[in-house]
Amino acid sequence: MSEFLALDDSAALDAAEAALRAGQPIVVPTDTVYGLAALPSSTEILVSLKGRPESMPIAVLVASLDQATSVASMSGAADRLARRFWPGPLTIVMDRRGGDGTVGVRWPDHDFIRALARRVGPLAVTSANRHGEPTPATAREAAAALIGDVALVVDGGRCDGVASTVVDATGSGIAILRAGPIAEELIRATALR
Repeated sequence: MSEFLALDDSAALDAAEAALRAGQPIVVPTDTVYGLAALPSSTEILVSLKGRPESMPIAVLVASLDQATSVASMSGAADRLARRFWPGPLTIVMDRRGGDGTVGVRWPDHDFIRALARRVGPLAVTSANRHGEPTPATAREAAAALIGDVALVVDGGRCDGVASTVVDATGSGIAILRAGPIAEELIRATALR
C-alpha cells in the first residue's frame, strides 16, 4: 500500500528523499504529467511497474544546468536548447558523460522536483502510467495505473500537461523524437542558430 502525501505537506520532501535513498520508487507531480521516479541505480523497478520494454531508455530529471552536465556531454545545439527552454518541458538526448550511449535529460519547471533533485542528485523519471497508455491526470489514478505499489505518492493536484518535447542533440544536427509543448520550428530555430 502506497503512502499518500499532499505536495504542500511539510513532510513530503523528506519522505520522498527517504524512499528514493532506500531504493524505492515514488510517484511525483512534474510540470508536465505525473512521473514515476527512482534513483538512476534503481531504474529496473520503473520498467517493471510500467510494464515497459527494458530497451526503452528512462530520462533523468535534474535541478540545474550543472547537474545536467554531470550526467551528459552537451553539444552546442544542446547547450543552446537548454539555455532557452530550461527549466521547462524539453528533454534533450545527449551523449552520456563517462560512459557509453546516450541519456535524455530534462530540467523541469517544478519546485518540488528541483528541490528533490538538489537533495538526492539526478532522478530517473518516466511518466506514471502503464506502457502505451495515457498518463492519468491525478496522483491516485497514476498510482493505480501501475503494476504494483510504490512507496510514496506525492499528490500535487491535477497534472493535465503534455509530455515533454524530446530532441536528440547527439549528432551534428537535431532530431525531434517526440512532439510536445514546444513547437518544432522554435526548437530548430534555437538549435541551429
